[in-house]
Amino acid sequence: MSPEQKVALRRLLQQPRNFRSLAFRARIILECDSGQNNAAVAAKLHTTGCTIGMWRNRFITGGIAALGDEVRPGAPRQIGDDGIERAVRLTLEEAPRGATHWSSRALAARTGLSQSTVSRIWRAFGLRPHRSETFQLSNDPLLVDKVRDIVGLYMNPPHHAMVLCVDEKSQIQALSRSQPILPMLPGQAERRTHDYQRHGTTSLFAALDIATGSVIGKCWPRHRAIEFRKFLDRIDRVVPADLAVHLVLDNYATHKTKEIRKWFLRHPRYRLHFTPTHSSWLNQVERWFAMLSQRQIKRGSHYSVRELESAIAEFISIHNQAPKPFVWTKNADAILNSIGRFASRTLAVHSAKQYVRNQ
Repeated sequence: MSPEQKVALRRLLQQPRNFRSLAFRARIILECDSGQNNAAVAAKLHTTGCTIGMWRNRFITGGIAALGDEVRPGAPRQIGDDGIERAVRLTLEEAPRGATHWSSRALAARTGLSQSTVSRIWRAFGLRPHRSETFQLSNDPLLVDKVRDIVGLYMNPPHHAMVLCVDEKSQIQALSRSQPILPMLPGQAERRTHDYQRHGTTSLFAALDIATGSVIGKCWPRHRAIEFRKFLDRIDRVVPADLAVHLVLDNYATHKTKEIRKWFLRHPRYRLHFTPTHSSWLNQVERWFAMLSQRQIKRGSHYSVRELESAIAEFISIHNQAPKPFVWTKNADAILNSIGRFASRTLAVHSAKQYVRNQ
């Protein structure tokens, strides 16, 4: 295999979900290039030896182009490439009058295609105009150093030490629905009213052990440095005294007060690793918070703060009976390259819009 083919195959591994079959075939060829036989590659990729042999032979015969799908029998295509290109270009580059994004019916009326054809074109190119996501680029000057530091802890944890991801989920509301919840029935999803009553809030302090997945958690009525110091004392009692402790924290002011700094000076076995600004996704406990919200809080109905805190404590207790750690798979270079590509694209879009405004 030539170096150019290897580069092209690695690019195919980064295809979106719509093209994951092509990415899987590229992974097969790259694994075969390592010198393994069909059975070994099949066992590693959880497929059959016949599948490995078929794509190996097709690559040998036709190269990377042979990894695509062959032309399938059926009626000839009635829409030309120009019509498809126009639909894709309008979706990406223009917006309809009086709206922020295209609907399939609006684009069909504009292009003269049918609504189902527009939907098929969007699915083929992975376009979803109805979806929108949020983002925030970090402006931390130490972004690179902090990413390498924290990801290094996750992928190569230090020996005879414990790595804890610590954060707070503040202002968790104890909410009860205004009417009783109707339970799920065959053919009918669970139903609840859209309005609710508030019964107070609590703040959860949690520390996730990245090696075991177990969680140390405690709720307090308020979210201050006093409560954070009490939580640090709780961690210090639980963690064996002969272990060094690495804490992954965000940049919240509560973590950097004078009282907290004095606490860490009195406990030299603790080492702090702060996430970059606007990069809380680096803290694994945030993923655990999402799991807590999804499985216990979001659909719960609690008539008091004490009832809410009991539900949280029950979730932590059950979770710790069979903890499972999160597996961090993306190294620091891959993360920084992704951020760099995203930043370059953001800058290009911003520059183009600024140029249009100045004309």
